Amino acid sequence: MNNLALNTPLRVLYLSQDPAQIRRQLAGETLTREQVGPLRDDVSTDEITPVHILSHYDDTLGDFAHTGLRCEGDTPIGRQALRQAGFAVLVAGRRYGKGSSREHSPTAEKLAGVQLVIAESFERIYRQNADNIGLFTSTDFGLLERIARGEPITLADLVQGREDLAASILSAGGLLRWGQRFLKHVDSAAGAASHTDTPPPKAAAPCGSEPLLANAGSQTLFEKILSRHRLAAPHTPAQPQPGMGLFVRADWRFIHEYYTGMADTLLRGALGEHVRLQRPEQIVVFEDHTSYVEESPAHVRGGLIANMHAMGRAQRDFAARHGLTLHRTLTDAEVLLGDGSNVAGISHAMVAEHYALPGQVVVGTDSHTPHSGALGCVAFGVGTTDMANAFVTGAVRVTLPECVRVELQGQLHAGVTAKDLMLHLLATPFIREGQGVGKVFEFCGDGIARLNTDERATLTNMCAELGGLTGIVAPDAETRRFLKERRGVDFQIEDWMHSDDGARYAHQMTVELDTLCPMVARPGDPGQGLALSDLHERVRIDIAYGGSCTAGKREDFEHYHAVLAWGLAHGLKVPEGVQVFLQYGTTAVRDYCKAKGYDKTFTALGVRILQPSCGACANCGPGSSTDPAQVTVSAINRNFPGRSGPGQVWLASPPTVMASALAGELISFEALQRRVSAA
Repeated sequence: MNNLALNTPLRVLYLSQDPAQIRRQLAGETLTREQVGPLRDDVSTDEITPVHILSHYDDTLGDFAHTGLRCEGDTPIGRQALRQAGFAVLVAGRRYGKGSSREHSPTAEKLAGVQLVIAESFERIYRQNADNIGLFTSTDFGLLERIARGEPITLADLVQGREDLAASILSAGGLLRWGQRFLKHVDSAAGAASHTDTPPPKAAAPCGSEPLLANAGSQTLFEKILSRHRLAAPHTPAQPQPGMGLFVRADWRFIHEYYTGMADTLLRGALGEHVRLQRPEQIVVFEDHTSYVEESPAHVRGGLIANMHAMGRAQRDFAARHGLTLHRTLTDAEVLLGDGSNVAGISHAMVAEHYALPGQVVVGTDSHTPHSGALGCVAFGVGTTDMANAFVTGAVRVTLPECVRVELQGQLHAGVTAKDLMLHLLATPFIREGQGVGKVFEFCGDGIARLNTDERATLTNMCAELGGLTGIVAPDAETRRFLKERRGVDFQIEDWMHSDDGARYAHQMTVELDTLCPMVARPGDPGQGLALSDLHERVRIDIAYGGSCTAGKREDFEHYHAVLAWGLAHGLKVPEGVQVFLQYGTTAVRDYCKAKGYDKTFTALGVRILQPSCGACANCGPGSSTDPAQVTVSAINRNFPGRSGPGQVWLASPPTVMASALAGELISFEALQRRVSAA
């Protein structure tokens, strides 16, 4: 493996924390790492490719690379700037590529001429997406000295230290080429043995009883599930260790409109017009990002409405062509006309409500796919190329992670929720330092038994923010209750569906739930959490938003309603100038709230109720800010720069969001109650 990969000279762009240093480089100056000062950490995919331009998946995408990058409140990289400057190498700090699973980000960089990204560490999905399209990534800063000296960089240099599968995929030029060479028959051969062609209301039968890890006796539940779904494939070890790549067979694969057209284009380009999908009955397609696109300021401003509609039509065509299950979007107009009967909602929330079961493997083109891990399955997000490859081979790539045990003890106080727990975990040094990247978070202990499935889903969903591959909760009586009451499934938990005593964990965390209090996270990153009682400044708000996959569940709406009903009973009103939005996660949640009469309370306080879908969370609907001066308190899962509009977004729990809406400033429900009582 000595063939030339990158020929010098190569222009290097250091992504500095100082926007002036970035502009100097864009203007033609060559700076050293010392000259640019501290590098930007936590560069998110929302900044590399802002969500409103994701309707582009052709060469135009390269014009927008890093147009959302925020440094000291400034956005120094304009449209086409990266491409026109001719940089081949980008350099940044820790946790590069945080956030969304969007493969548009490395694709935009590659289309802009970038061949190599060097960073102190990478988020799992971003790096895997980069591998899959042949964009090199490295944590070896020594390469910069060699580039400065004009030395050629070989393929061997670039894959040094990478596990065998990643190196092999990069050497082949990307995953689709590699998959067609090595994976054409791997799933069909295993399928007959695993008996999961049509998933019954129980877990797939095991493909084998051998442990996943070499020399492993006791196993975690995650390892057991992967063992039962593992596929034998070239360049994967017989007995893998953490950090090694392998392939598994997914019981469910799902995709939504931001990725389907791109996947279809990839498949047609690589395999021609007559592509055959493996197990199409286990592929589900969702429209969940376009319900309110006509009201999305970013899309309207960018002239992208027609693109978004074309993207939706491309998805419907793909689903029809291959006979796939499609959950289409639901608009306000349809509901007003009485045509609101279709089952709709946010993809990963819908998967938990209708498809996923304990012991299964679920993959989706969304970083919050771990939502379904609350049911005791392995659920994780992948990029577009990974999903396209999985469509035609049935095989899903995963790098074997280490597991982190999070033991929850005791019980949360009234008014404190799973969202507060997650904001607490995100602020711990272990997570802030990036130690959770790529890992599996297993939630256990007597405290987990006291949380219902909706609250557990908040924990597993936000493992994406922890940087993890996924989160998982072993199925128990609560899981059986949820499946029976919500889905009519009589599920029997099998004896193996738990982690063994003595299972190996890379790290263990213990949280005393009764020590937690309402939390918020400062604008810019979910990891900037603090107890609301420690916030000594007064933060006035313009927008309060409750919804998204993390906070659009039935339990979340119980909290929204409890706070607003209390406010109504005490004569409170939403202050003038404050906008309040509530968006259901799924139609089942909407129908539950209507049956309970919650919508009447919401309407009485002037709350705008939105149909089930993604919305302000992904900057694609009402509730997004329109001005940098606006301040939002939101129950969504992430608040990266530009994520929900140009304003400042504070993250909080459902009760805190609604209490703040009534007060016009950040406040917990308990503090609001004390304030009203004292008045």
